[in-house]
Amino acid sequence: MSVELNHTIVAARDRQASAEFLAGILGLEVGAPTGPFVPVATSNGVTLDFANTDRDPITPQHYAFLVSEGDFDAIFQRIQQAGITYYADPAMRRPGQINRRDGGRGTYFLDPDGHSMEILTRPYGSGGQGPPVVKEGRLP
Repeated sequence: MSVELNHTIVAARDRQASAEFLAGILGLEVGAPTGPFVPVATSNGVTLDFANTDRDPITPQHYAFLVSEGDFDAIFQRIQQAGITYYADPAMRRPGQINRRDGGRGTYFLDPDGHSMEILTRPYGSGGQGPPVVKEGRLP
């Protein structure tokens, strides 16, 4: 059996602005609006479909992105240049730090709607064994 995540919906106060924020930080493209959604597609084909909501407050969700070491450097530089506070931990108690879990690097930051975004270079539990799990720009 083959099961893959295809898309997920991300609640936003301004779907276009939120999609542009994430795409800009991750170095991705914002797709053309499709119905009520503004999509941002990742390199493994999963789409984050941003949709406006009038729910207040928005229930924060967590989205984690596995990236290569080189992509981490570029994304982290954009986070710093934008003046975005980043954290080493999901509870966001260690600001201005990254983590080194499983022999890689990771950090967390908030999007404009309070969703927790995470970039990491090694999947949890990999222990840092063997070659990097992510190759430049794409998953193996």
